[in-house]
Amino acid sequence: MAEPQWLDKREARLWQSYCDTHRELMRALEARLISNSGLSGADYALLHPLSEAEDGVLRTRDLGRSVGWERSRLSHQVSRMEKRGLVCREECTSDARGSMVRLTALGRRAIDAAAPDHVDAVRAYFFNRLTTQEQSQLTTLLERITADLPTTCNPPDCDE
Repeated sequence: MAEPQWLDKREARLWQSYCDTHRELMRALEARLISNSGLSGADYALLHPLSEAEDGVLRTRDLGRSVGWERSRLSHQVSRMEKRGLVCREECTSDARGSMVRLTALGRRAIDAAAPDHVDAVRAYFFNRLTTQEQSQLTTLLERITADLPTTCNPPDCDE
């Protein structure tokens, strides 16, 4: 086995800065979201794609893929949101093995109320700290990194 190529100081600083920034940005956004809307980051993560889907409904596996969650985590979060009346589950008419998640009227009101402040927070904590050129550069860099990452979802775990 080859000796690992350890990070040098510059690389270690960059990696740690990225990890710290991601963690603290997500923490700040979550805290503001909870404080101002009562929704958790997980609630918002699922309500957002549902709010943009045709008729506010997505197949469970597609919803999970859109947020990058495993089936178990998705199922638990949907159950919590179902109990609060934000979403409901339905059978999939085209595939008896599948299920659907539908945004309820309460869920629609919740995401519609939360979205403006959440966007303001994203602007304040992220975009307003970068020039337009820096935003373009960062987009290019992040897309390059993401493009070559291996997928982590195994087909049996993705299907619902």
